Amino acid sequence: MAGYLQGDTPPASQVRTKPVTIPALQTMRTKGEKITMLTCYDASFTALLDRCGIDTILVGDSLGMVCQGHSSTLPVSVQDIAYHTASVSRAKPTALILADLPFGSYGTPEMAFTNAVQLMQAGAQMVKLEGGAWLAPTVRFLIERGIPICAHLGLTPQSVHQLGGYKVQGKTTEAVEQIKADALALQAAGASMVVLEAIPATLGKELTALLTMLTIGIGAGPDCAGQVLVLHDLLGVFPGHKARFVKDFMEGKPNIDAAIKAYIAAVKDTSFPGPEHCF
Repeated sequence: MAGYLQGDTPPASQVRTKPVTIPALQTMRTKGEKITMLTCYDASFTALLDRCGIDTILVGDSLGMVCQGHSSTLPVSVQDIAYHTASVSRAKPTALILADLPFGSYGTPEMAFTNAVQLMQAGAQMVKLEGGAWLAPTVRFLIERGIPICAHLGLTPQSVHQLGGYKVQGKTTEAVEQIKADALALQAAGASMVVLEAIPATLGKELTALLTMLTIGIGAGPDCAGQVLVLHDLLGVFPGHKARFVKDFMEGKPNIDAAIKAYIAAVKDTSFPGPEHCF
């Protein structure tokens, strides 16, 4: 089975040797090159993703659903994320590693800092948290203490019960203005990246033009600075509901490497997401 994961080794000239940094990602955006991100939770898949050339790896609380079998991300603990972050980090990827602060782990700036430190010590190079302008003081608190921040707006899975389910956000004028205000507040607090989930493609485009921080879309249209998917969705192995923004890149591919490379190529040439993946 391990041999199946290895696939073909790329030529030495194509192997990335320099680590991907936040400034490097910002340079990519300036040059018009799309940023690729996938979730990952273990060393073997990390090595595969890195070999294929993924730019960023997210150790997401999605592991609660795709690895642990929960119906939501809510049961995931800081210890869970730290464990999987350490597993990813041990593969020594050149890709930038982000880790989610899970539900209930950042209620106060001090709590957020204590938990973010655990994730950084496990190998994360940036932490992600979900929420709007109310999080600005927490973001500022963490930034001032050397912890890079990725925000998360639109559909925020940790708030699934408050939102009434996994529904598209930003569909009204009021909601659009609120998301814009939240994004600007988080950017002003120091966030350097934001995941935009399940919002109209037009809003994804507007936010990308409005913001200097990097926009990473998942169901937010093709105009974001980059795209992210859950690895298990991309490979077509997650048995749960398939969201509109998901594409099975394993279909018709001979191995996992080919599927990952197809995803990277499709994001880079802007053929993914297509209209059928957008709202």
